[in-house]
Amino acid sequence: MFLELQNLYFEDLTLGRTERMSKTVSSSDIVGFAELTGDRNPIHLSQHFAAKTPFGGRIAHGLYTASLISAVLGTRLPGPGAVYISQTLNFRAPVRIDDTVEVEVRVVELIPERFRARLSCFCTVKGEVVLDGEAWVKVPSSGARKVASP
Repeated sequence: MFLELQNLYFEDLTLGRTERMSKTVSSSDIVGFAELTGDRNPIHLSQHFAAKTPFGGRIAHGLYTASLISAVLGTRLPGPGAVYISQTLNFRAPVRIDDTVEVEVRVVELIPERFRARLSCFCTVKGEVVLDGEAWVKVPSSGARKVASP
């Protein structure tokens, strides 16, 4: 799953601009995330262990789901060159193997003097919000592309 890169500059952003993506979570995604991060909590990796929890089975790491937001920010809205400043995350429901997570990121505030954008972020599964929050990003300016003449 690689999103096509879209290069947006601060001047391209408008309130309400939205980007979406979807990703179906696989067992290998969860195992790979555990290997990458070192988070080997058995609720993510062991069906035997997870079956005894209130979730009744394995669930994806919450930050795996959050990383899908990062994929949108880094590739589509605003895209390459954007720098994360902060992110709030509210985990509302578990994400399970074979769930398709729909990610939506929307511009809700622009601060032109600082080239900053506040973005609302939602992840849903079958219409239910599983994660929401807000991100602040610093966005490259198209003016920064101009090269001063010698």
